[in-house]
Amino acid sequence: MSGLLEVNDLSLSINGIEILKSISFQIQAGQVLGVVGESGSGKSLTAFSIMQLLPAGSVLSGQILLDGQDIAKYDDAQMCALRGREIGMAFQEPMTALNPVQSIGRQVSEVYQKHLKLSKPQALEEAAKILTRVGLPPSEIPLSRYPFELSGGQRQRVVIALAVALKPKLLIADEPTSALDVSTEAQVLKLLKTLCDEDNIALLFISHDLAAIAQLSDTVAVMKEGEIVEQNKAASFFKSMSHSYSIALYEASQYTAIQHDQQEASPQQQMPSPIQEEVSPRQEEASPKLIEPLDKTVAPILDVKNLSCAYNLPRQFFFSKPNKLLALQDINFHLMPNESLGLVGESGSGKSTLVRAVLGLKALESGSVWIDGKPFTDTSSAAQKALRKQIQVVFQDPYGSFNPRHKISKIVSEPLFLLGSENQRNHDYHQRVSQVLRNVGLSASDADKYPHEFSGGQRQRIAIARALVVEPSIVVFDEATSALDVSVRAQILDLLNDLSTKLGISYLIVSHDLEVVRVVTDRVLILQQGKIVEQGATSKVFASPSHPYTKSLLESKPSLQSTVAGKNKDGGEYSNV
Repeated sequence: MSGLLEVNDLSLSINGIEILKSISFQIQAGQVLGVVGESGSGKSLTAFSIMQLLPAGSVLSGQILLDGQDIAKYDDAQMCALRGREIGMAFQEPMTALNPVQSIGRQVSEVYQKHLKLSKPQALEEAAKILTRVGLPPSEIPLSRYPFELSGGQRQRVVIALAVALKPKLLIADEPTSALDVSTEAQVLKLLKTLCDEDNIALLFISHDLAAIAQLSDTVAVMKEGEIVEQNKAASFFKSMSHSYSIALYEASQYTAIQHDQQEASPQQQMPSPIQEEVSPRQEEASPKLIEPLDKTVAPILDVKNLSCAYNLPRQFFFSKPNKLLALQDINFHLMPNESLGLVGESGSGKSTLVRAVLGLKALESGSVWIDGKPFTDTSSAAQKALRKQIQVVFQDPYGSFNPRHKISKIVSEPLFLLGSENQRNHDYHQRVSQVLRNVGLSASDADKYPHEFSGGQRQRIAIARALVVEPSIVVFDEATSALDVSVRAQILDLLNDLSTKLGISYLIVSHDLEVVRVVTDRVLILQQGKIVEQGATSKVFASPSHPYTKSLLESKPSLQSTVAGKNKDGGEYSNV
């Protein structure tokens, strides 16, 4: 039986470089094809080939049949008529997909005006209907809102509304949940499944999250270096995967469960892979000295006491005093030497505000931050500058925090010149840069390269090297692995464990990825609406959470193991979505 979408022997080269190699698959109406693979495997370019959104120098061959029509032969005018009406696409990063200077109502209504030639009032009425359908009713989220006024999950819903506004036959979702917290991710996955079922849409779902793929997909395709190396019905795929790369991805996705459930693992799960062989000791239960940090003989390296932060709201009148929104309320926690502390919460819970406050980048409403027993509230004095050196940060997107015109040697050594002591600055900084690059698994020769010459995982290693160059005692990781595919993420987690053991660094790890927190942290803080609602040893909190919010977070996270185990007895369906 032919599918709504059939891709036959699709190949793509860009400026003479072969990118895609004889890709073939099909999707039935109302069905979901999940495509998984590492960064650079060709997932997104497969989607862009279907949409014909390719860069200059692209040469495409093969067939792309949509309802029997070979759209690979369509010209730009024909594709413009097709995009939106017959094929919708939800992109990974909604802030770049949406126009920042237009309201969401105007952007969604434009689809109806352009394709259906509706009047502005009619188009706005239809926009209100589709936004309500994706969970953004105008009574709660007015059409006049701009993208920057919405949360990440709300922006992603607007992107999905744009993609399905005209009830297309095919929807392409390219990494739509990679930057979302667990509960928002679960909502978006459920929304996509509902839209497919109700409108009989064929969905091409691209993700590096194998758990999400397992939960949503009817068929799974694994891509590597521009080829589909394995493809099967989802129920059969997870029982009989045969390609070594598929097995390696599965092992990486099961990273936290390797030390558990070994007796229940299938033969495929037990097969060795480079990722499995490097499992960190931190997957064992944390040692008592790490999870019992109140030992009187050891002082906290970071101590946050009664911290509250607020933001000014718009003035109601010109001369009136602005009201304040309390973003953090009476936060108390500490971080011990050589300890890893996780901070978990949904978007809007106050994680970013807390990070900024700890780093001295946000004024406190009340309370204090202490580093190594000294107050860290004013960074103007020389003493505070010395404390500044003790705490460094690694951001979510290293490429955005690098100057693309600077070589790696300059990028990594910059903190030495800003924060290093006179002795450090006068010392041969090339030697120091070479040392930290080797510490993070790169080579000294990489210092002479530019950021664009590295993969995403390598750039994250460079960001870690830059944080380590001044020999801090604390490193804050702000969603540092959320954009990485599973195997690269596993490598970075192994690196963090190794560096903690080797250098004795304390970590504050902020993440919406519960699996990351489970692997690399000794204790965890659960943040909800600006308050810490639960904290304790990570193993204990994950095994038996006491607060309802913690329980809801853990239940929201797609679990590859439970999803695969949750098949119905006939082996054909999954029960988690």
